[in-house]
Amino acid sequence: MQGLHLTADLHGCACAEAWLCDAQLLGQRCVQAVNASGLQAVAQLFHTFPATPHGPGGVTATVLLAESHLCAHTWPEHRAVTLDVYVCNFGGDHTTKAHALMATLCALFEPQQVTHHSLQRGELANPHVVT
Repeated sequence: MQGLHLTADLHGCACAEAWLCDAQLLGQRCVQAVNASGLQAVAQLFHTFPATPHGPGGVTATVLLAESHLCAHTWPEHRAVTLDVYVCNFGGDHTTKAHALMATLCALFEPQQVTHHSLQRGELANPHVVT
Protein backbone atom coordinates (compact mmCIF):
# COMPACT_ATOMS: atom_id res chain seq x y z
CA MET A 1 0.00 0.00 0.00
CA GLN A 2 3.00 2.30 0.17
CA GLY A 3 3.16 4.97 -2.48
CA LEU A 4 4.26 8.41 -3.55
CA HIS A 5 1.75 11.17 -4.28
CA LEU A 6 3.12 14.16 -6.22
CA THR A 7 1.14 17.30 -6.94
CA ALA A 8 1.97 20.51 -8.77
CA ASP A 9 0.06 23.77 -9.08
CA LEU A 10 1.15 25.65 -12.20
CA HIS A 11 0.47 29.36 -12.75
CA GLY A 12 1.21 31.70 -15.63
CA CYS A 13 1.39 28.87 -18.16
CA ALA A 14 2.92 30.21 -21.38
CA CYS A 15 2.17 27.09 -23.46
CA ALA A 16 -0.01 27.03 -26.58
CA GLU A 17 -3.68 27.39 -25.61
CA ALA A 18 -4.46 23.98 -27.14
CA TRP A 19 -2.69 22.29 -24.20
CA LEU A 20 -5.19 24.00 -21.88
CA CYS A 21 -8.36 23.55 -23.97
CA ASP A 22 -8.09 20.41 -26.12
CA ALA A 23 -8.81 17.34 -23.98
CA GLN A 24 -7.85 14.82 -26.65
CA LEU A 25 -4.56 16.54 -27.45
CA LEU A 26 -3.62 16.87 -23.79
CA GLY A 27 -4.77 13.32 -23.03
CA GLN A 28 -2.67 11.85 -25.83
CA ARG A 29 0.36 13.79 -24.58
CA CYS A 30 -0.26 12.52 -21.05
CA VAL A 31 -0.31 8.92 -22.29
CA GLN A 32 2.93 9.53 -24.23
CA ALA A 33 4.54 10.98 -21.10
CA VAL A 34 3.39 7.98 -19.04
CA ASN A 35 4.93 5.58 -21.55
CA ALA A 36 8.16 7.59 -21.78
CA SER A 37 8.51 7.53 -17.99
CA GLY A 38 8.33 3.73 -17.93
CA LEU A 39 4.93 3.56 -16.24
CA GLN A 40 2.02 1.60 -17.74
CA ALA A 41 -1.26 3.21 -18.85
CA VAL A 42 -4.23 0.85 -18.55
CA ALA A 43 -7.19 3.22 -19.19
CA GLN A 44 -7.89 6.87 -19.86
CA LEU A 45 -10.64 9.48 -19.78
CA PHE A 46 -10.41 12.96 -21.29
CA HIS A 47 -13.11 15.60 -20.81
CA THR A 48 -13.62 19.16 -22.03
CA PHE A 49 -15.75 21.49 -19.93
CA PRO A 50 -18.03 24.03 -21.63
CA ALA A 51 -16.93 27.61 -22.18
CA THR A 52 -17.97 30.21 -19.65
CA PRO A 53 -18.30 34.01 -19.88
CA HIS A 54 -14.68 34.04 -18.61
CA GLY A 55 -13.30 32.09 -21.57
CA PRO A 56 -12.90 28.62 -23.04
CA GLY A 57 -13.63 25.58 -20.92
CA GLY A 58 -10.82 23.74 -19.25
CA VAL A 59 -10.08 20.06 -19.53
CA THR A 60 -9.40 17.08 -17.34
CA ALA A 61 -7.16 14.28 -18.52
CA THR A 62 -7.05 11.17 -16.36
CA VAL A 63 -4.80 8.22 -17.06
CA LEU A 64 -5.26 5.11 -14.95
CA LEU A 65 -1.90 3.46 -14.40
CA ALA A 66 -1.07 -0.09 -13.48
CA GLU A 67 0.87 1.69 -10.72
CA SER A 68 -2.04 4.11 -9.85
CA HIS A 69 -3.00 7.35 -11.68
CA LEU A 70 -2.22 10.67 -13.36
CA CYS A 71 -4.67 13.59 -13.50
CA ALA A 72 -4.28 16.97 -15.19
CA HIS A 73 -6.85 19.74 -14.74
CA THR A 74 -6.65 23.04 -16.66
CA TRP A 75 -8.10 26.51 -16.16
CA PRO A 76 -7.36 28.33 -19.43
CA GLU A 77 -8.95 31.58 -18.24
CA HIS A 78 -6.29 31.67 -15.48
CA ARG A 79 -3.48 30.04 -17.51
CA ALA A 80 -3.32 27.52 -14.64
CA VAL A 81 -3.00 23.75 -14.31
CA THR A 82 -3.03 21.27 -11.46
CA LEU A 83 -1.22 17.95 -11.82
CA ASP A 84 -1.54 14.84 -9.71
CA VAL A 85 0.70 11.77 -10.04
CA TYR A 86 0.28 8.88 -7.62
CA VAL A 87 2.26 5.65 -7.81
CA CYS A 88 2.04 2.65 -5.55
CA ASN A 89 5.44 1.31 -4.67
CA PHE A 90 4.18 -2.17 -3.89
CA GLY A 91 6.31 -4.69 -5.77
CA GLY A 92 8.80 -2.06 -6.92
CA ASP A 93 9.93 1.51 -6.37
CA HIS A 94 8.37 3.81 -9.00
CA THR A 95 9.60 7.03 -7.39
CA THR A 96 12.02 7.97 -10.16
CA LYS A 97 9.39 7.30 -12.83
CA ALA A 98 6.81 9.42 -11.00
CA HIS A 99 9.25 12.35 -10.76
CA ALA A 100 10.15 12.00 -14.45
CA LEU A 101 6.47 12.00 -15.43
CA MET A 102 5.77 15.10 -13.32
CA ALA A 103 8.79 16.94 -14.75
CA THR A 104 7.73 16.18 -18.33
CA LEU A 105 4.20 17.43 -17.74
CA CYS A 106 5.31 20.57 -15.92
CA ALA A 107 7.64 21.45 -18.81
CA LEU A 108 4.79 21.03 -21.31
CA PHE A 109 2.82 23.91 -19.77
CA GLU A 110 5.78 26.33 -19.46
CA PRO A 111 4.64 27.74 -16.10
CA GLN A 112 6.04 30.93 -14.63
CA GLN A 113 5.38 29.63 -11.11
CA VAL A 114 5.11 26.07 -9.77
CA THR A 115 4.25 24.80 -6.32
CA HIS A 116 5.24 21.15 -5.80
CA HIS A 117 4.12 18.84 -3.01
CA SER A 118 5.20 15.29 -2.25
CA LEU A 119 3.48 12.92 0.15
CA GLN A 120 4.48 9.42 1.18
CA ARG A 121 1.26 7.43 1.51
CA GLY A 122 0.34 4.23 3.28
CA GLU A 123 3.27 4.03 5.65
CA LEU A 124 2.50 3.27 9.28
CA ALA A 125 4.82 4.50 12.02
CA ASN A 126 4.19 1.21 13.84
CA PRO A 127 2.98 -1.48 11.42
CA HIS A 128 1.41 -3.41 14.31
CA VAL A 129 -0.92 -0.56 15.30
CA VAL A 130 -4.18 -0.09 13.41
CA THR A 131 -6.28 3.02 14.06
